[in-house]
Amino acid sequence: MKYLRDGHPALLDEDTDVIFLTSRGNAFHQVTLSQLVRSYFTAAGITKPGSCHMIRHTTATLMLEGGADLRSIQTLLGHEQLNTTQIYTHVSIKRLREVHDKTPRGVKDRDPDNRSDSEG
Repeated sequence: MKYLRDGHPALLDEDTDVIFLTSRGNAFHQVTLSQLVRSYFTAAGITKPGSCHMIRHTTATLMLEGGADLRSIQTLLGHEQLNTTQIYTHVSIKRLREVHDKTPRGVKDRDPDNRSDSEG
């Protein structure tokens, strides 16, 4: 909020909807942002290459895992079609484990090798 109140207006030469601006008051170019993200990853000792897309995807996935509904994520990401958001997100191992833990015990504990004679 401090940035939006104090920093952002100080960078502006003209009114814009762009939130994050360079020190010259211009919108960040996607390539510049990705280079900046990579440099922060490197400085933090993270060996996986970073990108804006990766952060965007991770944020959407964590929001989904945290209980955000798909429509809210769609709006945040600016997707026109919900199916774009559905493709963009993925099912996490954590979510699969939660579903598995909710499976009734009889189904979960059944030994697939211990079949009755009528099953084959």
